[in-house]
Amino acid sequence: MNTGGKDSFKSTARGSGKAAGDAPSSVQFPEPRIRVLIADDHGVVREGLVSLIKPNRADMAVVGEASNGREAVELWKQERPDVTLLDLRMPELDGVEVIKEIRAADKKARIIVLTTFDGDEDIYRAIQAGAKGYLLKDVPR
Repeated sequence: MNTGGKDSFKSTARGSGKAAGDAPSSVQFPEPRIRVLIADDHGVVREGLVSLIKPNRADMAVVGEASNGREAVELWKQERPDVTLLDLRMPELDGVEVIKEIRAADKKARIIVLTTFDGDEDIYRAIQAGAKGYLLKDVPR
């Protein structure tokens, strides 16, 4: 009996009316095309980005969340995401150092800096390190 609790919810396979686990083995659902890693030391920011991506974007998937720079590098190495959304100022390893470490491992890594700091020096350092873009957190949807 389903009591409505979080753990008792069973998702259904798209359009089949059957539980996802009941789908024939020959049916395969496409993987999301864009795999995203979110790295920010503020939990509310990570949660907000996840909530913007997960329910609204079938073509995107959040593959990891990091709360500090060192964790961001380790998660990036494990997941090899298509895009990393990275805060510039984080504990343990700042965003510029994170960019340098990731880009040393893969020159094609796509990193977008999301931050509240809009000083020219911050922008220059992030782009010089290899960030592909720079967005302020107060940017409208």
